[in-house]
Amino acid sequence: MSNFTTVTEFLLMGFSDIRELQIVYDFLFFLVYLATLMGNLLIVVVTTLDSSLHTPMYFFLRNLSIVDACYISVTVPKASFNSLMNSRAISVAGCAAQIFLVLFLTYVEFTLLTVMARDRYVAICHPLHYPVIMSPSVCMQMTLTCLLTGLLYAGFHTGYTFRLPFCQSNVIHQFFCDVPSLLTLSCAETFSNKISIVASVLGIGVGCFAFITASYIRIFSTMFKFPVKEDQRKAFSTCVPHILVVSLFVISGFYVYLQPPSHAESIKDLVLSVFYSIIPPFLNPIIYSLRNKQLKEAVRRTLMKRKLFFL
Repeated sequence: MSNFTTVTEFLLMGFSDIRELQIVYDFLFFLVYLATLMGNLLIVVVTTLDSSLHTPMYFFLRNLSIVDACYISVTVPKASFNSLMNSRAISVAGCAAQIFLVLFLTYVEFTLLTVMARDRYVAICHPLHYPVIMSPSVCMQMTLTCLLTGLLYAGFHTGYTFRLPFCQSNVIHQFFCDVPSLLTLSCAETFSNKISIVASVLGIGVGCFAFITASYIRIFSTMFKFPVKEDQRKAFSTCVPHILVVSLFVISGFYVYLQPPSHAESIKDLVLSVFYSIIPPFLNPIIYSLRNKQLKEAVRRTLMKRKLFFL
């Protein structure tokens, strides 16, 4: 160990070494970041101001939009700032904070999507008991449970990762800090860390995904029994956005965290990291807005009210 130098800061991977391309990428990321913030904040504002959307489904959608806005804000601004300043450095404390927030927000998003599947199951399969089963207090308890267990999950993996000495290199092959990339930089044994990651991803991820799948099997079996086709269409329209968001999140997240970590710079690593850290928060409000007629009408009403107010 005496032959190694302890890492005091990390260097993040950039999208290009050419200055002109850096500016182009920064501009594109800024547009995506701005669109993501506007889309998610619009959903938060509309579901808060419109009384017709004060239901459990839109309560969870509002929380999901807040998580998405925070999620993309953890990674993109730092990467863009570094690129503009022509710097790749991030402090060890900053890297630890970034990992903690990414893990926390990822966990909360996936568990919220799981809770939203239960909400749809109760609404469609047990409509008469829906106000009791999904009461405001129950919804709040579910959300707080997601947040508190997310803090424990993120705290464990962040602490377990940063107990390791990093002395192989200080170059992270991502545009933000993540656990798989950091493990490749450690000069200590990381087998237990890799096992804990795989176990948590499979345990929590597969468990939540199995719950979501089981919920939708029951939902579809109930929907096909509806005597009126219009009722089937309405029920299906409320489920499609959630299914699309879950599929996008699960496929990208599982592929990134269950693949072997790369020890060399690769454009594939950057594309994958963009796919699961930027694309889902960007597409979620678009998916929900395009597929949800009630939400689109609420957005239209809210914008008209604001327009009349300023006039």
